[in-house]
Amino acid sequence: MAPFSLLTASVSLLAKSFSVLSCTSTLARCTSVLPTAYVSPVKCLTSQASGPPKRPLNGYMRYVLQQQPIITRQNPEIKSVDIIRKIAQQWRTMSPEEKQPFEEASLRARQQFKVELQHYQAQLTPAQVQQQALEKRQRMAKRKAIRKKRELTNLGKPKRPRSPFNIFMSEHFEEARGTTTQAKMKSLLEDWRNLFSHQKQVYTQLAEDDKIRYKNEMKSWEDHMVEIGREDVIREQTLSAKKKPAAQTPAAKRGTKKAKAKVKVATTIGKSQMTRKTTKSSSAKTVRTTKT
Repeated sequence: MAPFSLLTASVSLLAKSFSVLSCTSTLARCTSVLPTAYVSPVKCLTSQASGPPKRPLNGYMRYVLQQQPIITRQNPEIKSVDIIRKIAQQWRTMSPEEKQPFEEASLRARQQFKVELQHYQAQLTPAQVQQQALEKRQRMAKRKAIRKKRELTNLGKPKRPRSPFNIFMSEHFEEARGTTTQAKMKSLLEDWRNLFSHQKQVYTQLAEDDKIRYKNEMKSWEDHMVEIGREDVIREQTLSAKKKPAAQTPAAKRGTKKAKAKVKVATTIGKSQMTRKTTKSSSAKTVRTTKT
């Protein structure tokens, strides 16, 4: 049995070696199109069976990936943000001839991406296509919400009021038990549940005060948005309230009732006068007819 098992292990090892060599040669064929100095190895079509192909990098991002380790070695004390700014400044000062290798590599990668995308989409079922369309709509809605939130922040929209627990958590977060944020929040939740009602009442009152603050700030902010012509960012309930006619005070209601009563009296008097005139004219006609 021992020689047979040894033979089986040898065959298995030989098969693995052939598979590794095959994958390496295939990868070399896929990446031989692009210069090794400007582009990282590109995935083959067979590697995209599990998911959609990734979009290729543009020329600028390829330059960033090439220069970032060089700048980091030359300036180890510089922050990552400053390194990116320095690379961006270099890219802006480069001539079109210097940018050409990166742009050409990006163009070839985009062409390969189109081929891979068509190959991937041809393997999808109708249900998978529908699911991808749904996920795309969800991503677009999420991006739209993020952009709108960022815009409202730039316009100075007031922050929403905090709950009693949020106020309690912000006051005791530093001394909370636990080393991670999740552990601290869990311990604070336990402490909050163990508080007595009169202890929670303090934070409840603070939350009510914060609601009043939010209401006042929102009213001022929305009035300002109306002045600058940005009614599209105002809440729907505020717009509907502005469209409704203003509620009349009790004094105004009494004045309206008096005015209606006066109109009714004047109408009644006018009708009685018209009736008397009609009666007089009828009697006069009757007298003239009798004399005749």
